[in-house]
Amino acid sequence: MSTVTMNISLTDELKAFVDARVQARGYSSTSEYMRDLVRRDEERAAEERFVALIQEGLDSPAGRPWEEHRAELRARIAAARAAESKPA
Repeated sequence: MSTVTMNISLTDELKAFVDARVQARGYSSTSEYMRDLVRRDEERAAEERFVALIQEGLDSPAGRPWEEHRAELRARIAAARAAESKPA
Protein backbone atom coordinates (compact mmCIF):
# COMPACT_ATOMS: atom_id res chain seq x y z
CA MET A 1 0.00 0.00 0.00
CA SER A 2 1.46 3.32 -1.02
CA THR A 3 1.14 6.55 0.89
CA VAL A 4 0.08 9.79 -0.77
CA THR A 5 0.54 13.22 0.75
CA MET A 6 -2.46 15.56 0.93
CA ASN A 7 -2.56 19.16 2.08
CA ILE A 8 -5.65 20.32 3.94
CA SER A 9 -6.43 23.94 4.66
CA LEU A 10 -8.20 24.62 7.95
CA THR A 11 -9.31 27.74 9.71
CA ASP A 12 -7.50 28.56 12.93
CA GLU A 13 -10.52 27.37 14.88
CA LEU A 14 -10.62 24.00 13.09
CA LYS A 15 -6.85 23.56 13.48
CA ALA A 16 -7.19 24.18 17.22
CA PHE A 17 -10.04 21.65 17.37
CA VAL A 18 -8.01 19.02 15.52
CA ASP A 19 -4.98 19.63 17.72
CA ALA A 20 -7.15 19.25 20.82
CA ARG A 21 -8.64 15.98 19.51
CA VAL A 22 -5.21 14.59 18.68
CA GLN A 23 -4.04 15.36 22.22
CA ALA A 24 -7.22 14.23 24.01
CA ARG A 25 -7.62 10.97 22.11
CA GLY A 26 -3.98 9.95 22.17
CA TYR A 27 -3.23 10.11 18.46
CA SER A 28 0.47 10.30 17.68
CA SER A 29 -0.08 12.89 14.95
CA THR A 30 -2.62 14.92 13.06
CA SER A 31 -2.17 12.52 10.13
CA GLU A 32 -3.14 9.56 12.29
CA TYR A 33 -6.26 11.42 13.44
CA MET A 34 -7.22 12.32 9.86
CA ARG A 35 -6.65 8.73 8.64
CA ASP A 36 -8.92 7.51 11.44
CA LEU A 37 -11.63 9.99 10.41
CA VAL A 38 -11.42 8.89 6.78
CA ARG A 39 -11.53 5.19 7.75
CA ARG A 40 -14.59 5.78 9.91
CA ASP A 41 -16.30 7.66 7.09
CA GLU A 42 -15.42 4.81 4.71
CA GLU A 43 -16.99 2.30 7.14
CA ARG A 44 -20.09 4.48 7.44
CA ALA A 45 -20.41 4.64 3.63
CA ALA A 46 -20.13 0.83 3.44
CA GLU A 47 -22.83 0.48 6.10
CA GLU A 48 -25.08 2.90 4.21
CA ARG A 49 -24.57 0.87 1.00
CA PHE A 50 -25.34 -2.35 2.88
CA VAL A 51 -28.57 -0.87 4.27
CA ALA A 52 -29.50 0.37 0.78
CA LEU A 53 -28.95 -3.12 -0.66
CA ILE A 54 -31.08 -4.68 2.07
CA GLN A 55 -33.84 -2.15 1.37
CA GLU A 56 -33.54 -2.86 -2.36
CA GLY A 57 -34.05 -6.55 -1.63
CA LEU A 58 -37.02 -5.85 0.62
CA ASP A 59 -38.58 -3.64 -2.03
CA SER A 60 -38.06 -6.15 -4.85
CA PRO A 61 -40.78 -8.53 -5.94
CA ALA A 62 -40.97 -11.88 -4.23
CA GLY A 63 -38.87 -14.62 -5.78
CA ARG A 64 -39.84 -18.17 -6.51
CA PRO A 65 -40.45 -20.58 -3.67
CA TRP A 66 -37.30 -22.46 -2.63
CA GLU A 67 -38.75 -25.87 -3.52
CA GLU A 68 -39.44 -24.72 -7.09
CA HIS A 69 -35.94 -23.33 -7.45
CA ARG A 70 -34.43 -26.48 -5.93
CA ALA A 71 -36.38 -28.74 -8.31
CA GLU A 72 -35.11 -26.74 -11.29
CA LEU A 73 -31.51 -27.00 -10.08
CA ARG A 74 -31.84 -30.73 -9.55
CA ALA A 75 -33.28 -31.15 -13.06
CA ARG A 76 -30.39 -29.16 -14.55
CA ILE A 77 -27.86 -31.29 -12.64
CA ALA A 78 -29.54 -34.50 -13.78
CA ALA A 79 -29.56 -33.28 -17.40
CA ALA A 80 -25.89 -32.34 -17.23
CA ARG A 81 -24.97 -35.74 -15.75
CA ALA A 82 -27.02 -37.53 -18.42
CA ALA A 83 -25.28 -35.52 -21.16
CA GLU A 84 -21.86 -36.42 -19.70
CA SER A 85 -22.63 -40.13 -19.59
CA LYS A 86 -23.74 -40.39 -23.23
CA PRO A 87 -21.01 -41.69 -25.54
CA ALA A 88 -19.92 -39.24 -28.19
